[in-house]
Amino acid sequence: MAKDARDNWESPMQFVMACVSYAVGLGNVWRFPYLCQMHGGGGFLIPYLLMLLLEGVPLFYLELAIGQKMRLGSIGAWTAISPYLGGLGLASVVTSMYLCLYYNIINAWSFWYLFHSFQSVLPWAVCPVNSNRTGPIEECEKATPTQYFFYRETLNVSPSIEKNGGIHTGQALCFLLAWVITYLFIIRGVKSTGKVVYFTATFPYVVLLIYLIRGMTLHGALNGVKYMFTPKMEELANPTTWINAATQIFFSLGLGFGSLIAFASYNQYHNNFEWQAIIVSLINSGTSIFASIVTFAIYGFKATINYENCLERTRILLLNSFNLAEDSIIINNVFEMIEKLNTTFPEQLAELSNKLEDCNLENELSTAVEGTGLAFIVYSEAIKNMPLSQLWSVLYFFMLLMLGMGSMLGNITAITTPLQDFKFLSRISNEALNGFVCILCLLLGLGFTTRSGNYWFTMFNDYGATFSLLLIVLIEVITVSYIYGIKRFEKDIEDMLGHRPNWFWKIMWGGISPLLLIGLFLFYVINYIQGGTPTYQAWNKDLVSLYFYSSSLRWGFSFCCLYYSAS
Repeated sequence: MAKDARDNWESPMQFVMACVSYAVGLGNVWRFPYLCQMHGGGGFLIPYLLMLLLEGVPLFYLELAIGQKMRLGSIGAWTAISPYLGGLGLASVVTSMYLCLYYNIINAWSFWYLFHSFQSVLPWAVCPVNSNRTGPIEECEKATPTQYFFYRETLNVSPSIEKNGGIHTGQALCFLLAWVITYLFIIRGVKSTGKVVYFTATFPYVVLLIYLIRGMTLHGALNGVKYMFTPKMEELANPTTWINAATQIFFSLGLGFGSLIAFASYNQYHNNFEWQAIIVSLINSGTSIFASIVTFAIYGFKATINYENCLERTRILLLNSFNLAEDSIIINNVFEMIEKLNTTFPEQLAELSNKLEDCNLENELSTAVEGTGLAFIVYSEAIKNMPLSQLWSVLYFFMLLMLGMGSMLGNITAITTPLQDFKFLSRISNEALNGFVCILCLLLGLGFTTRSGNYWFTMFNDYGATFSLLLIVLIEVITVSYIYGIKRFEKDIEDMLGHRPNWFWKIMWGGISPLLLIGLFLFYVINYIQGGTPTYQAWNKDLVSLYFYSSSLRWGFSFCCLYYSAS
C-alpha cells in the first residue's frame, strides 16, 4: 500500500464539515419525521437518544479511530489489522457502490423539480389539459396534481417492475447532470471536497431555518408541532419502536460504508477525533429533530387545510340539501349543525350518510408518509398552497439537492480512497480515477431512469445494503474488540490523543454495541423470512393509487446483494 504522500484536510473544521455533510442526509428529512409520527411523537425520542448513546456514538468513534490510525481506506485499514480482513473492506466498497448506483437518481429528481419551479404556475399545482382541450387529464383529475406530476410527469412510471418501458429522456439528462456535478465536487479528492463541504454542510441549515420561521407562521402549523411533541408512551412497549430507533441511528450516521474510515484517513495523526465523533453524532441527531419540527409544521398546515376543506364541502352539502341560509352554517359549527339536523330531520340526514365525509384533524395528522412520498408529494402539496410558492419550491429542492450531494461525496470517497491506496493505482491521477468511477456508476445506474426505475430504486433502497451493512459493522466491532484486542486499540488511541478511552467506550465496544447489532441482524433475518412473498408499491393508472404488487425478482435480488456484500 502507498501512503507516503497522502493528502490531508486543511483543518479539523474541514473534516467535521465533511462528516456532517455526509452523515446529515435525506434520511434526516424524510425518514426520521415518519418514524416520529409512527411511534408516539415525542415518546420516540427516548429510544432514539438511548440508541445514539449505546450504538451510534461508540461505532462512529471506532471507525474514525481506525481510519486515522491506519491512514488508509477501508480495504487497506482492515488488511493492516489482519491480512484475512481485506474482504471486510472490500465489502464496504461494494456496498458503497450499490448506494452510488441509485442514490444520484434522487438528486436527478431534485434537479427535475428545481428546474420546473421556475414557472409562473407550479406544474404540480394544477392538472394539465387533455389532448382534446375539453378538461383536465382524467388520471390527474382522479388523483391529485402533485401525485400526477410525480408518477406521470417525473417518472412516467410503468404498471410494474417487469415492464421496463424505455429510458425517460428528461430523467436521464438530470441523472447525467447529477453525476457531472458530483465529479466536479470530488475531482481533486479531498482538496476539492474540503472546499465544497462548507457549502453542502451549512446551506441545508439555512433553508431549514427559513422554513421553520415560515412554517411556524402558516395556518395550523402549531397543530402539527403539538402532535409531534405529544408523547404516546404506550409505544415504548412496542419492540418495533426500539428496533426502528436503533436502525435509524445506524443508517443515519453512515456506518459500515467505509466513508468515515476514508475521511478520517486524511486527518493529521494527532487530530482529536474523539470530540469530533461526539459532536458530529449530536449534530446529526439534532438535525433530525430540527427537521422534524419543520416537517410537522408543514404537516400541520397541510392537515389543517385538508380538514377545513372537508368541513367546507360538508357545509355546502348541508346548505344545498336543507335549503338553509348561507350564514347559518360556518366551518366552526358544522358538527353542531349536524347534531341539530339529526334531531330535527333525522330521515333526510340519513339519506346523506353516504355523502357526508368523516372530517377529522387527528386522522389527517396521523397519516404517515416517508421517503419519496414525503419529499416529493407531501412537501409539494404544502408548497403549492404557500404565497410565493415558486420561491419556497426553489429553496426546498435546492436544499434536497445539497443534502443528496453531500452524502454522495462520502459515498464516492469510500470507493476511490481504498483504490488509491494500491500502488499500481496510486500512479493514476485523482481526476482520472474519480472520473472513471463516476462514469461507471452513471452507466450502471441508467436503469433507474427507465419507467420502471422507481421500483428498482425501491428494491435497492430496501434490500441492497441493510443485511450487509449490519454484518460489516458487527464484524468490525468484534474484530477490534476480540481479534485486534481492546488493550492494543487503547494504546493506539493513547498514541494519537495522549490519553486512553474511558470505561464507557470499552464497555460499548466489548459488549453492548455488538449485542445490539446481533439483535438487529437477527430481527431483519427473521422478519424477512417470515414476511412471506415480498411486495412493492406500484402506481395503478386506472385506480390512480398505489397498490401492493408481488414479484419473485426481489427474492433473487436481495439474496444476491447479501451474498456478494457479505463475501
